[in-house]
Amino acid sequence: MKNLTKAEEQIMQILWRLEKAFINDILDRFPEPKPAYNTVSTIVRILEKKGYISHKAYGKTHEYFPLISKKEYTKTFLKGFMKSYFENSYQSLASFFTKENKLSIEELEEIKKLMEDEINKQKSKNI
Repeated sequence: MKNLTKAEEQIMQILWRLEKAFINDILDRFPEPKPAYNTVSTIVRILEKKGYISHKAYGKTHEYFPLISKKEYTKTFLKGFMKSYFENSYQSLASFFTKENKLSIEELEEIKKLMEDEINKQKSKNI
């Protein structure tokens, strides 16, 4: 799966929310100042070439829809992010995240609870 540029990812976020859309539908979801119609159309065609989206034709008009779910993209993106920035170490990521974001005690407790729940779930599977 090829990486997305910031502009491509912005359009994918819109398509994931809408599930299917025409170029004008995508443009309507952009904040001001909106990009040009041709700019969005070009990026959509690039996303189609990369295999992220496809379309259904209605004459000369095309309705676009994602071929890759947001969850699937997120999983692939995070794997690459982990490899590039944290040498695939979740411990390094967690350490960076907790120290750099100055999380509150409540937020840290919630993260701790989520981790303990997952530990218990995995332990019960191995019994």
